[in-house]
Amino acid sequence: MSLASGAVVGAEALLRWQHPELGMLSPDRFISVAEDSGLIVPIGEWVLQEACRQAVAWQRTGLPEMVMALNLSAVQFKRGDLEQSVTRALTASELDPTLLELELTESILIQDADNVLGKVRRLKTLGIKLAIDDFGTGNSSLSYLKRFDVDKLKIDQSFIRDMEDDPNDAAIVRAIIQMAKSLNLKTIAEGVEDDRQLSLLRLQHCDEIQGYYFPRPLSADEFARYLAANS
Repeated sequence: MSLASGAVVGAEALLRWQHPELGMLSPDRFISVAEDSGLIVPIGEWVLQEACRQAVAWQRTGLPEMVMALNLSAVQFKRGDLEQSVTRALTASELDPTLLELELTESILIQDADNVLGKVRRLKTLGIKLAIDDFGTGNSSLSYLKRFDVDKLKIDQSFIRDMEDDPNDAAIVRAIIQMAKSLNLKTIAEGVEDDRQLSLLRLQHCDEIQGYYFPRPLSADEFARYLAANS
């Protein structure tokens, strides 16, 4: 949600596994296995294709255009042919590239930085947006913010969760927002759950928020109904 307008401006695609025996499994139950086996590459490509397809499907029902964001695994980024995967997904879905936002962790950016820089630049030429996920939790130098042409910083929910009662967390959130603005980057706060957090982030001029303050994760059809009711 945009803090300036109050409008829903994007969605993040989340992966769940409907297991035939164990029921609905969250990513922490299977992503590490998929990464170790290399299956995360075809899984990631499928997620990319489905996310782009769904974004266009929503548009064609008359819902407003909005950003579709999804996370990239470090394994997917290194082993997969990411530029071709993104190109295929955009072409097949006919999604406007500016409405696709790929989220990278800091750990991806600092490993083999020169090679990663080349990949990031090639992705940017496609017209998509790039965000740094879980910002503030990595051990990297801030110099990569100057080197990598990212568009948005996602403030990790661990800082948002306690910012109401912990002045250090509040100071970190404020510093990230101020630094991002000086670099012409947008900020999005993750894990927003209540009105007080919302008010503090609005006072600090954060650009966007996401979290359980809105509904919990929804299916595509449920999200479409939510968006229609709140547009």
